[in-house]
Amino acid sequence: MAGTVILTGANSSAGLHASEHLLKTYSSYTAIFTVRNVADNDENTNKLRAIIEKYPKASASIHELDLADLTAVHKFATTISDSIIAGEYPAIKSIICNAYYWNLVADPELTIDGFDRSLQVGHIAHVALILRLLDSFNPDGGRIELISSVLHYRKKNPVTNYLPEIPDDFDLFIHPRPDPDKFGRGYQRYGTLKLVVTTWACPLNEYLQKDPRFANISVVVMNPGNLGDSRTFRTNTPMSIQLMQMFILKPLMPILRYLDPIYRTSAEAGVDIIELGVGQANNGERGYYTFLKKDEPDPVALDKEIQHKIWVKSVEWARINKENTALKVAFK
Repeated sequence: MAGTVILTGANSSAGLHASEHLLKTYSSYTAIFTVRNVADNDENTNKLRAIIEKYPKASASIHELDLADLTAVHKFATTISDSIIAGEYPAIKSIICNAYYWNLVADPELTIDGFDRSLQVGHIAHVALILRLLDSFNPDGGRIELISSVLHYRKKNPVTNYLPEIPDDFDLFIHPRPDPDKFGRGYQRYGTLKLVVTTWACPLNEYLQKDPRFANISVVVMNPGNLGDSRTFRTNTPMSIQLMQMFILKPLMPILRYLDPIYRTSAEAGVDIIELGVGQANNGERGYYTFLKKDEPDPVALDKEIQHKIWVKSVEWARINKENTALKVAFK
């Protein structure tokens, strides 16, 4: 059962638990964990190092990867591909795209590449990583797992009046306009990011199935649940949200779990991320999941016209073309 598993955002709340579950349960795999900062003073990366140290027999390494820099993403993909060719790593079995970014207290931020930071970190960079590394997958196939959210659904929620939306003007996508309601619009950008991720998975699955080389690589999208203990509630969020987590979300977790069936801990989500992305990598199932159960995404994600638009713009933004990806069928 040899193979390489790449996990982005490995030092996030769910990422840390996913990393440990991978090393503990699927120790025969080679784990490549990516984080934005590998500095010795990074508290979260040090937690990841401590997890790796608990499993000395496992093959695991931490790699710095700034998803807000597409040049770095393409360079990383080339490095991994070359290392697999050289026999330094086994062929890829799974790529799990767990990393994301949000900011609910500031105007939209642009990356060095000129894209909205949330969209690039959570989607565009993963598009580049996946499509650059397809020919490094195990010939027997494998799995690509994208992380969505219940917030991708275009339904009203008590937090904001703004629904996720895929605008006709794609410039509004990559260059969101400033708005006085930084919290509401930031929350909307996060939901829109997850809607885009969910939508993009559909044409990716179709193109993979059209190429005999990649027909056994299946794409799944997971809603990991509402993670009340996630440190994301303490990052780029108003003090009110931080206090809400401290005095409501965490202390009242047993009650909230009863009221909200998808409310749970980061540890539970981390385990399921690995089970769907690695443990079930050979089952050939595709599509959208809530936890480990097949589910239906928002209808927008199933719209063929929107899927095509998202695919075309995503590969353009990610600097992918028929020359630098093995998925040639997507460019005919």
